[in-house]
Amino acid sequence: FLREYDIAVDHYECYMNSKDTWFAKNYPNNKEDVIAYFSAEYGLDEIVPIYSGGLGILSGDHLKSASDLGLPFVAVGLLYKNGYFHQKINSRGEQCSEYHNIDLYNLPITTVKDKMDDDVIINIPLGDRNLYLKIWQICVGRIKLYLMDSDIEKNDEDLRPITLRLYGGDKEMRIRQEIVLGMAGVKLLKTLGYNPAVYHMNEGHSSFLTLELIKNIMEEKQISFELAKEIATVQTVFTTHTPVPAGNDIFDIPLVEKYFNGFWEKLGISKTDFLKLGMAGNEMEPGFNMGVLALKIAGKKNGVSKLHGEVSRELFSDVWPNIAEDESPITHVTNGIHTCTW
Repeated sequence: FLREYDIAVDHYECYMNSKDTWFAKNYPNNKEDVIAYFSAEYGLDEIVPIYSGGLGILSGDHLKSASDLGLPFVAVGLLYKNGYFHQKINSRGEQCSEYHNIDLYNLPITTVKDKMDDDVIINIPLGDRNLYLKIWQICVGRIKLYLMDSDIEKNDEDLRPITLRLYGGDKEMRIRQEIVLGMAGVKLLKTLGYNPAVYHMNEGHSSFLTLELIKNIMEEKQISFELAKEIATVQTVFTTHTPVPAGNDIFDIPLVEKYFNGFWEKLGISKTDFLKLGMAGNEMEPGFNMGVLALKIAGKKNGVSKLHGEVSRELFSDVWPNIAEDESPITHVTNGIHTCTW
């Protein structure tokens, strides 16, 4: 047993210490250009149930492949202490959802500490209150995955469950989770000293990060919204996965107004212009579409197969009403897998 153990440890240390990676050989001058990857779920292994299906498995495989290739890559997500639901079928043949607490302290998940050896805790405004988030990390080979956790004593009792369950709760819970993923995620990376060259949104759940980016750029460079938006466009990539309209989160306007009241003033734009960032046409619509927000700001956007690229160009044709559907800027990058895992 010890011989097998030593071999495994030797392989791991050899892997971790290797400097001869694909990225190092092909892009030796870009090792400081950090790629920040945002996803609502990560399927790394069954023992860490913070995923529901294909999107999470893809995210997990992205991290493993990025590690193998030696990409300067960092990932951001949420720590769901209840994970995703377990499906049970009752005697009447109906599905019942059961949640189980994950055994956090027996998993390869550790708290992130600051220089004083205290837990790193960040905070963001959430409506008229502050939300505090504890930061955890999982090391996926060479890659660090940071997970935010609202279940701490500093928060009001009703705010603590925000990060408890993957895709749990109503629309208000979803908008809260997506504000945390996108906006707090940007703040988290800044707090830890990262200055990403690219922010990659894996599906529209993290699209609010574009708004936080624009606000930060405006404050740092003292420039207008339009100029800051152009800079944010250069720094963002969006991958859409779902070929049906229902797959893109759409929030009712009163809900967006509740959580972003006054934010448009920080951007120096009107409320109407702010709300239209999440609307395909020029007319006011009843909902704010997270996919549309990402498409309007991200510099690169892609579907996940050739056919899905075509479907997405058709699905989101209203975002660019003045150009032909086949000239839409949505391209495709075919989904891959991490072959060693599978």
